[in-house]
Formats: sequence, structure tokens, C-alpha cells
Amino acid sequence: MGGLVNRSERGFTLIEVLIALAIVGVALGACIRAVGLGADGVRAMQERSLALWAGQNRLAELRLQRTFPDPGERSQPCPQGPLALVCEERIQNSGNTHFRQVRVRVHLADGPVLAELHGLLSILP
Repeated sequence: MGGLVNRSERGFTLIEVLIALAIVGVALGACIRAVGLGADGVRAMQERSLALWAGQNRLAELRLQRTFPDPGERSQPCPQGPLALVCEERIQNSGNTHFRQVRVRVHLADGPVLAELHGLLSILP
């Protein structure tokens, strides 16, 4: 009986090991992809948040200047954190002569709009 191997004492075959490694490899690849997508989502959210702050800052600046700017469009850099953002503002007349409508769009240079804000400016004290 010394030459017989008990079936329960046998190891895995090479095919079984390769199949298990392939399954583990696919699972790890899916995990790495999910982590990458999560990191991209966090970066995009950070860009949108900083753009929103830049737009709010620009609206606050316009209100604090206590001026009544002429209608038109202007563009100026409005960096925020590590981002070189650009604020494009459009000022137009409203139905009331004491108010002007303001739209501020914030984007990266040659990039899509990350934030858009609307507000009013007044000549009233």
C-alpha cells in the first residue's frame, strides 16, 4: 500500500491553480479600475468646488465695489487653489433700471464650464 496515494491528500492540479489565478487577476483588475474612477471623481468634484468658490468670490467683489458696471462681457483670471481658473462675466440690463443682471461662468483655460452663477447688482444703497 505504500505506492497508493489517498485521493484526499492530492494537491491542486495546474489547471485549477491557473483558473484560480485568472479569477483573482480579474477581480484585482476590477478593483484597480474602481479606485481609478473614484480618484477621477474626487478630482472633478474638487475642480467644481473650487470653481464655485471662485465664482462666488467674483460676485462678492462686484457687490463690494459698489459700482454700477456697464453692460457687456469681461473675462479675467480667478485662480483658486492649484487651479488657474478663468471667470467670464456677462452684465446686462434688467427690467428695473436700478439693477443689473450678472452671470459668472468659471472654467479652466480652454475647458468646459465648471460653475455658473447668477446674481444682481444694484445702485441702491
